[in-house]
Amino acid sequence: MFWNRRHFLTLCGLSAIASVIPTPTIATANPPSIVKPPRLKVGDTVGLINPSSPIEQADIDYARKELAALGLNVKLGTHLLDEYGYLAGQDADRAADVNAMFADRSVQALLTMRGGWGCNRILPLLNYDLIRTNPKIIMGYSDITSLLLAIYARSGIITFHGPVATSTWNPFSVNYVQRLLLDAEPVRMQNPPLTRPQTITGGKARGQLVGGNLSVLCAMVGSDYLPDWENKILFVEEVGEDIYRVDRMLTQLKLAGVLDKISGFIFAECTRCEAGEGDEPSLSLPQVLSDWIRPLGIPAWYGSAIGHIRDKFTVPVGVEVEIDANQGIIQLLEPAVG
Repeated sequence: MFWNRRHFLTLCGLSAIASVIPTPTIATANPPSIVKPPRLKVGDTVGLINPSSPIEQADIDYARKELAALGLNVKLGTHLLDEYGYLAGQDADRAADVNAMFADRSVQALLTMRGGWGCNRILPLLNYDLIRTNPKIIMGYSDITSLLLAIYARSGIITFHGPVATSTWNPFSVNYVQRLLLDAEPVRMQNPPLTRPQTITGGKARGQLVGGNLSVLCAMVGSDYLPDWENKILFVEEVGEDIYRVDRMLTQLKLAGVLDKISGFIFAECTRCEAGEGDEPSLSLPQVLSDWIRPLGIPAWYGSAIGHIRDKFTVPVGVEVEIDANQGIIQLLEPAVG
């Protein structure tokens, strides 16, 4: 059944389909004015929150050590070690920790402990007016995508797609955390040597950089917790998905009208994304990206150091950037913090 459906789409010509699907109207939040959170300073306090899946005490100890190396103190969320099945506690409690950390004047930034699943469930429980009047850095990736996008869309605060507390805080990743969040530098993001990105469509574009995990983003389509996509630079990353699932998610973004609004596209890393099992026929990831992205005629590439990898950029969601798809470069046009 699956092969027949895919074979039919291939015969019809996915590139042709991608170029003729009309743009529908989709639900987005009314865009507030952009607010930059204050930059971090040595001696500041970072609040640890866990809005997704459960952790252990050892994870907290590890986070303390890594943040101390940056000269930062730590304050723990009240429900940090809670468990509720595959969630890090009840929805109301996880949301309460987020709200409390934004309200707490002794805390200058929020760092999420890990991804998994759960952030979408707490979005209606967050106090976006409180968050906007107390702008702070909030950082994470994977499932944290929904939290970052919702806060950006509803509160207008620039958020940060970067390491979670349980990430590998190696020199490459820490360098970008330091330069963006503490030094307030408008950084140039370029992959480390020997990891050259692959151009889909060449050229340069400018716009606000917005995105995150592809499957989490797709799970939010149609909600009121996404921004207007007009002239945005969309970046996505994924992990552990078959190629046909990536195809399905990009198709969803096309059908929802997202891809027709953006001015640039970055497919970062697709970690452990497989073509399929056994001898079942499959498209490759480059073929899928070519089918859906090339017809848009916008600068686009694959392979930026963003996502479920050791060496990762810290990417500000909502900041103005210029991208160069020929070189795979993201250049911030302004500092991401105040």
